[in-house]
Amino acid sequence: MVKCNTMPEVRSEIDRIDRELVRLLAERQTYIEQAGAIKGERSAVRDEARIEDVVAKVLAEAERAGLSPAIAEPLWRLLIEKSIEHEFTVFDEKKKKIASA
Repeated sequence: MVKCNTMPEVRSEIDRIDRELVRLLAERQTYIEQAGAIKGERSAVRDEARIEDVVAKVLAEAERAGLSPAIAEPLWRLLIEKSIEHEFTVFDEKKKKIASA
């Protein structure tokens, strides 16, 4: 972590972190897409037990890292919901391709 003395320095560091977060989220998305291609049933896309497992792991890591659970939990729940929506899209596109083949 860099000690910042000015707002431009703070903003520069936030921008750097945002770029890295985007790269990591894009990587995460590739695994969501693989899941959508692998799952055999649309009903398997949403897995409540897995959602709660992911949130629990994130909250444990957030505590270790010093991230407020008030930020971590709602952020990851939104990320999970948007990931599920994307996975449904991938799943449905896969089914369309199979049906038209």
